[in-house]
Amino acid sequence: MESSSVFGVRLSLKQRYFLLMCVVVGGIIVYRSTRSRPEVRRISRVDGLKANSSQFTLERKPFRILGGSIHYFRVPRAYWEDRLLKLKACGLNTLTTYVPWNLHEPERGTFNFKDQLDLEAYLRLAARLGLWVILRPGPYICAEWDLGGLPSWLLQDKNMKLRTTYPGFTDAVNSFFNQLIKKVVPHQYSKGGPIIAVQVENEYGSYFKDKDYMPFIKEALTSRGITELLLTSDNKEGLKLGGVKGALETINFQKLNPNVFKYLDEIQPQKPKMVMEYWSGWFDLWGGLHHVFTAEEMTAVVTEILKLDMSINLYMFHGGTNFGFMNGAFAVGIPSPKPMVTSYDYDAPLSEAGDYTTKYLLLRNLFSHYHTQPLPDQPPAQEKRAYHSVVVKQHLSLWDILPFIDKPFKSEKPVNMENLPVNNNNGQSYGYTLYETVITSGGYLNSKNNIRDRALGKRTLGLLVENCGRVNYGNTLDEQRKGLVGDIELNKRPLRDFIIHSLDMKPGFVHRLESSSHWMSMRQQQTFPGFFQATLYISRYPKDTFIKLPGWSKGVVFINGRNLGRYWSIGPQQTLYIPGPWLNRGDNKVIIFEEQETDGKIQFASSPDNGMAVDVQ
Repeated sequence: MESSSVFGVRLSLKQRYFLLMCVVVGGIIVYRSTRSRPEVRRISRVDGLKANSSQFTLERKPFRILGGSIHYFRVPRAYWEDRLLKLKACGLNTLTTYVPWNLHEPERGTFNFKDQLDLEAYLRLAARLGLWVILRPGPYICAEWDLGGLPSWLLQDKNMKLRTTYPGFTDAVNSFFNQLIKKVVPHQYSKGGPIIAVQVENEYGSYFKDKDYMPFIKEALTSRGITELLLTSDNKEGLKLGGVKGALETINFQKLNPNVFKYLDEIQPQKPKMVMEYWSGWFDLWGGLHHVFTAEEMTAVVTEILKLDMSINLYMFHGGTNFGFMNGAFAVGIPSPKPMVTSYDYDAPLSEAGDYTTKYLLLRNLFSHYHTQPLPDQPPAQEKRAYHSVVVKQHLSLWDILPFIDKPFKSEKPVNMENLPVNNNNGQSYGYTLYETVITSGGYLNSKNNIRDRALGKRTLGLLVENCGRVNYGNTLDEQRKGLVGDIELNKRPLRDFIIHSLDMKPGFVHRLESSSHWMSMRQQQTFPGFFQATLYISRYPKDTFIKLPGWSKGVVFINGRNLGRYWSIGPQQTLYIPGPWLNRGDNKVIIFEEQETDGKIQFASSPDNGMAVDVQ
């Protein structure tokens, strides 16, 4: 039987399964009860991460943070361990992650920290694998995520001032932190956990609207038991306003600029310098091109950062996917916001599907020179499959599925998504909303810029309005209400008496749709927008794959009830990632909501198509 030694005592594998945390005077040994082999880390726990000199210290010894960002909420839980092992095998010692408030508190006072959102399980996994953690709990996270991670129900208050000390915002933050921080505190370094530092908010210098806000967030963390090193994170322009007393300021960038380091030395003399976000690639927008940052250029900059004795965190090390409707939108320097694509590949060292890239291999070689021991072996790559194409067999029109959603709401005037009386009066956060009203004549329809974001109109006037993604960065966060946010005029007269259907396409709705007996054969007339159903049969153990829809226009894909995200023929992204663990051996139900057209065929590929590439400028 396999055994190992702890304090010179031989322990069987069975015994090690049941080891609990062992606390001794002046030190701690971290064990985790787990079915897989634990890594036992013996280390004194007297002095955590400190920034009292030009180098970080951990237990009073020089320490360099070699970090990488992987967001647990963008990676299927079944693949968490694979991705973290690949991070460690690249030579990194620290994991960084944001915490998305809008997923953890989808309705006011209703919290979710289970399954895919089990943050504590993620932290325990990092500890077991021998990784330190820098936690970035927000409440605002940016992250190219809808509303920068803030819950949309905050916008029910017409006077809401996000990221300020406005009472409606601070009350909500306090309520969330009451739940979040008590889960985080036991995982701090001083208590035997992996968290060596915690970030205060995120890039506030680029938003700065309230001088009291950052002190409030800092106090919200420390008063609830956060005792580890505090950090802030800003780009070059944001450094002057983004700091808070008692927290180390760090920098975000992609291209080297010596003036940034000079400025950091001026405001923080004799303090360690860290690049909290070294942008390894960039995000993509619908209607644009796929951004790439060459491996050679990236590696050259990382090399220089390390030569300067700085710490670094790769943002992203592995991007993952904006599953569902969670992508953000970009609004800086352009006339109107443009939504992010579903893939968050980011041209990162590990691809969206967790595959090794040239960047990974170059970085692994570079980081190996900063270790005294050989790096762990690289975990094997995940297999991919190009499953056979399937043909759609059944369809339902948008109007046929209305009985499967909640009772419609009648209103004299239009009501925006966030203020609809649905989801226990928390409003509608994501998806589509159908506004219907009777019109007696044709004529000139004027939206007065009150449609957010896209609308399709039909006959007796129905407007199907999609939330394409709320802006996640910039000064317009307070303006991110979706749906019809004001009057729509026909022949200069405002339309009235609306019937409003909330179509947020949550799992319950998809399951009702799957089991419906109302599906019609594709031989019958198809109506758009509509839902289309097919079955993918897999005879062996399922592998990762990519769905592609060249004969379709725009919509959403569900597989076995899970929302994979949006597709859109305008690109750049032309495939959607399907994780193998989300597939079944045997039948797999595929449901596609399509807005405009289909050729009735669903194809699969063994590699992604992220679209035509352009170098990041």
